[in-house]
Parts: sequence; structure tokens; C-alpha cells
Amino acid sequence: MGDKVKEHPGAAGRARAADHPASVRNVVLVGHSGSGKTTLVEALALTAGAVNRAGRVEDGGTVSDYDDIEHRQQRSVQLSLVPVEWNGIKINILDTPGYADFVGELRAGLRAADAALFVVSASDGVDGSTRMVWEECAAVGMPRAIVVTHLEAARADFQEMTRVCAEAFGADDPDAVLPLYLPLHGPQGPDGHAPVTGLVGLLTQKLFDYSTGERKESEPGPDQLPDIEDARNRLIEGIISESEDETLMDRYLGGEQIDLKTLIEDLERAVARGAFFPVLAAAPAADGARQGLGTVELLELVTGGFPTPFEHPTPGVTTIDGTPRDITPCDTEGPLVAEVVKTASDPYVGRVSLVRVFSGTLHPDETVHVSGHGLADRGHEDHDVDEKIGALSTPFGKQQRPVTHVIAGDLACVAKLGRAETGDTLSGRDDPLLMEPWEMPDPLLPLAIEAHSKADEDKLSQGLARLVAEDPTMRLEQNQDTHQVVLWCLGEAHADVALERLRSRYGVQVDVVPHKVSLRETFAGKSAGRGRHVKQSGGHGQFAICEIEVEPLPGGSGIEFVDKVVGGAVPRQFIPSVEKGIRAQAVKGVAAGYQLVDVRVTLLDGKAHSVDSSDAAFQTAGALALREAAADAKIHLLEPVAEVSVLVGDDYVGAVMSDLSGRRGRVLGTEQTSGGRTLIKAEVPEFEIGRYAVDLRSLSHGTARFSRSYARHEPMPPQIAERIREQAKDTS
Repeated sequence: MGDKVKEHPGAAGRARAADHPASVRNVVLVGHSGSGKTTLVEALALTAGAVNRAGRVEDGGTVSDYDDIEHRQQRSVQLSLVPVEWNGIKINILDTPGYADFVGELRAGLRAADAALFVVSASDGVDGSTRMVWEECAAVGMPRAIVVTHLEAARADFQEMTRVCAEAFGADDPDAVLPLYLPLHGPQGPDGHAPVTGLVGLLTQKLFDYSTGERKESEPGPDQLPDIEDARNRLIEGIISESEDETLMDRYLGGEQIDLKTLIEDLERAVARGAFFPVLAAAPAADGARQGLGTVELLELVTGGFPTPFEHPTPGVTTIDGTPRDITPCDTEGPLVAEVVKTASDPYVGRVSLVRVFSGTLHPDETVHVSGHGLADRGHEDHDVDEKIGALSTPFGKQQRPVTHVIAGDLACVAKLGRAETGDTLSGRDDPLLMEPWEMPDPLLPLAIEAHSKADEDKLSQGLARLVAEDPTMRLEQNQDTHQVVLWCLGEAHADVALERLRSRYGVQVDVVPHKVSLRETFAGKSAGRGRHVKQSGGHGQFAICEIEVEPLPGGSGIEFVDKVVGGAVPRQFIPSVEKGIRAQAVKGVAAGYQLVDVRVTLLDGKAHSVDSSDAAFQTAGALALREAAADAKIHLLEPVAEVSVLVGDDYVGAVMSDLSGRRGRVLGTEQTSGGRTLIKAEVPEFEIGRYAVDLRSLSHGTARFSRSYARHEPMPPQIAERIREQAKDTS
């Protein structure tokens, strides 16, 4: 922050356990896919001495995006932790995926961090999803800064991007989003583009030249100072307006020169409390260079301006029975409270849990209590168990570097927690606690899968269990109606990664099959049926006759059975048998093989034989009677209808409502919300929204969100129902 570069020990080749929370900074990188987050992480690691000049760690790999799937897909798909050291401060850099399908990894990174760096591309601008994450951070007061990348692109304009960022992120106060440095440009090339070769500090009025690959400081010439005067004055006014010293603005406007030390201290305080959001520029180092442009300035900002873990409020903590528990933030001697923010499987060491410690100190080989996270509806097991943790380590690319302990405020990996899943709480064995979970996005894209072979079938269950343990944004469903195994995902890319992990990590080959919707059948009107089951063979025969009447009931009524037999035509002991046969047939369906619901079946009459009648015979007769009644009646196919709520920017309301209507949806109403958004509520058949998670993202350019919940089953349109029946005949 003070524009000074101090000598720092290289971090390559060793890991350091932080000894005090004040010497830790936890920062998450946020930005859309392709904005340059991972490249920036590697540039910061190079400048901090954590990697060699080729941007590699000791084993030749990279510090981020080291997973084989990330290499194949050429994008980040998971949260990565890259620890570096600068000026005696340990910086835990959390690199998050920018693609919307992996927003669960982003949320985990936000949970683990104390501040955020928003990375925006000078060639792409600020997208809607990045604005939404900014608003999430604003809602909890998370300190933020903005890093502009891709300044080497043709027509890249740092000052224009600063204006765009102020417009996108500074709705309440544009003067709170201002640059700390302005880029210096070299000679224009043949294409007319002048590359950025250095920076000028607006507060210190010093030049920092990166053109040689090493940061060199110099004084500006007299002709250069007027170019930065307006930007410098605006920055000073922005800092002073956020100062806790209310007299400072009056003194400044009165002509007093505010000393540099005061300005820097006020700037750091304003950034740390989330009141001022500096804009910086950064670029990766050229081949063979030691420092990338702006990386020193970023590291100085993180260590000097971002808050320590002491300033991060601890999420709500309760005892296992729900009693609130007061926890002193970042007390290394307090009760152990830590949270699993990411779970991964290593082929050599098994399950590895990335943990943020909020209170206490974690030591290797101690026994901790693992508290479940309340995601049973997503296929995650609730649990309260004691487990002995294994080794503690700091990740660096594919390496795991051992550490001796992990204090409150720090992050590290814990080995051999066999039951712990993402979102779980680790606490003392004798003092079990539970942390309030962070918000998990709801997976809304169904992926129906089947084992490819018998060998895969044997491994599928275990592979799926491990998959959802690692990723709480997946939901595993064993659909009892359709008998399908359904993995609910956030989008197509999320689904692709799930399938590839099943194959490459767990050795399970699966086939994707069409997702089936849980249909129902019901009678459209009254009908009667006679079930006659009379057979005679050697010995006892089978004799049962029953007559029934079937009539429809309101939705949600289920199957109602009424006995109106008089005179003992059907002996009392066989009446439950008739009901059992009818209910068994209702489960199998009477028209297209879907469960029959919402009817009243009345047993009116029947016949029995003193010797040949039996429980089994009357069950069969009951089923036959129901099938005969259905053969003479009009049967409705019922489809599930979902209540859908779509939160969308006002610019896309018309397109979304039109799309919903095209899906046979009924719009129930709209409601204006904050931030220029509208909440649309509609009822839509589930047949029409199987891929809505993908289609809505495309329709709204990634800015809309939706939720769905089951409303009821209702009759399908006749032409669609007929097509379903024909398909059922073809597959029977």
C-alpha cells in the first residue's frame, strides 16, 4: 500500500504454520470465466517467490488448475488454495471457478475468505453474474478490491474499465470505486496499440516500471504529474470522505496538505471495513521475468489493506441441540470451531478436507467431533461422530506440505476424515458444536444415469456417495416412481465433470438415459368393472368374483376403498384381499403403466366358493375388476406441475415470461424487487422444465435465478397424453 518493496524470503519448497491470526490474510478471487483469475494467482505466486520463473512448483505442475479435468476442459472447475508469503504475512489465495455451473465452489471460497479480489477483463467488461456476487459480498460487508486484467488486448482501456466498474459496483457511491494506480504505456506498435509497461502511484506520485521484468521505482518527470492530478485529487477526496476523522475533509477543502502516511492509513481502514473499493491493474510476467505488472501492488494491498481474520465475524455457532453459543472471533485458545469448505479424494491418501479454523487450534492426530450439515434432502448423510484426524498440510498444486498446527484464522488440509463432508463442523470431542451453514445453490438440472455394466453397477453406489460428499451442490435421488437414479446438477458443465469424475476417479462407467417425469393416472368419470377369477385344475381350484364401481376424487385424495357388500356375497375375510389386489394394481397403473391415484373404489357385490375361494384368488379378482373398469372408462394422464419462481433483471422480464408461456406455463404474478430485478411466479408442467436451468441461463445471459417446488398433478393435454401412451406401448 505504501508502494515499497521489502525483501521477502522465498516461500518455495516449504510451508509455514501461521503463529498468530494477525499474520494471516484470506482472500478469494472472483470473476467470470476467462477473466484471468488463475493466471493472476500464478503471477502473484511468482512475485512472492512461491514458484519458479516458469510459473511452476517443484514437481513441475502449476499452483492452480492442476486437476486433470481442468487441464482437459481448459477452465477451473473447483476451489483451489494457493498460500504465499509476503512481508512476513501468510496470504491464503482462494482461486474460484468463474463458470456459473460451479457457483458452489465460489460460495465455499467466499465462506473461507475475509476479503475478495474481483477480477475483470479489460476486453470483456463486467458480466451480470459478477455483479450478483458483488451484491452478495456487499450484503455481508465483505471488503473488496477490483483487478483489471487483459490490458494487453487491443482497444483495452484501463480508465474506461474503471468507469465501467464504478458504474457496475458503485451504485450507492461511485466515488468509492477509484484507481490507486494508473498504467504507463510504452511506444505504440504497428497496430496502434501501446502496451502497458508500468504504473504510477496516485498517492505517492512515483513510477513503477515493469518493462524489464523487474519492478523499478523512479520519480516522474514534471510533464507527467499534470496527467495524474485530476485522478489523484479525486482519489484523495474519496479516501477522506470515508475517513473516520470527520475533520479531515474540512481541513483538506481548506487547503491543508494531508500527509501521505495519514492518507494511506485511512485508505487501509476504509478498504478493510468494506467502505472503499480500490481498482488496480495486473498482468502476468513475461517469459523469464520475475514479476508481473501490478503484482507487487496487489500483494501490498492484500497485506496492508485487507482485514485480518480478527475482523471477520464468526458465523453463527450453536450446540448440537440448537442452543446459541458465543464464540470470540479468532481466539486461538478458545474452543475448537472449524468448518470443512471443500472435500476432495486423493488416490493415495484418501479423502482430504480443506478446513477453515474459526476458533481454537487444530493439531494432527487429535480426535474431533464431526457434526453433519442438514443436507439429507440432497443425498448427504446427517451425522454426529467422533473422528481422529490425520496429518495437517498446506496444499500447493498437487503437493501437500506438512504443517505442525492450524490456528484460528488459517486454512489447511486435513487427511483421513472418513465421514466429514463439505459444510460439516469440526469441534472438540467434549464440546461438540455446529456452525450455521452457508447458502448452497439448489441443483435443478436432472441427470438420469445407469451403470454401463454389471461391474459398474457394483461400484456405482459407492462412487455416487463419494461424489455428493465432495460436492453439496449435487443432489442424489433414487426415484421410487420411475426407478431411476438421478443426479441433480447445476448445469451441463457440472454434469460433465460429475460423469468424468465417476469414470476417472472412481472407475465407474455410466450411461446417461432420458429423465423420466413421475406421471399418474386417474379416472375421468364413473365406471364399473367385474373381476372373475375362476380356474379349476387338479385339487383345489381358484374361485373369486367381485364387482366394483370406480369414481374420480379431487387431486391429492389417493385411493379410497369402500365396502358396500350386503348379504355376505363376499365373505368378510376376503374383503381386505379385494382391497389389497386393487391397491396393488393401482400402483402398476391401468392404462400406460403409471400409478393410479385420486379415485374411490366401491366393492358392490361378488361371489365366493366354500372350498376354492382364497385370499390370493380375491386379490387377483380385485385387480381384474379394476382393469376392466379402466377399459370402459376415459383415463386421464396426470403430469406434475411445479411452482416456479424466477428472479430476473428487468431487461429480460418480457423474454422470460414469453418463454414460460411457450412451456405451457401460467404466470401467477410479478413482484418488483431491489436491484432492478423482478420476481416472476408461475406454474409450469415439469415436462417442460427439465432443461430450464440451462435455457434460462442462456436467455438471461447468466443473470437470472429460479427455484421450483412441486405443486400438484393435473391432467395432461389430450394430444400429449396420447403420445405418451403410444410410447408406453412401444416400450412394453
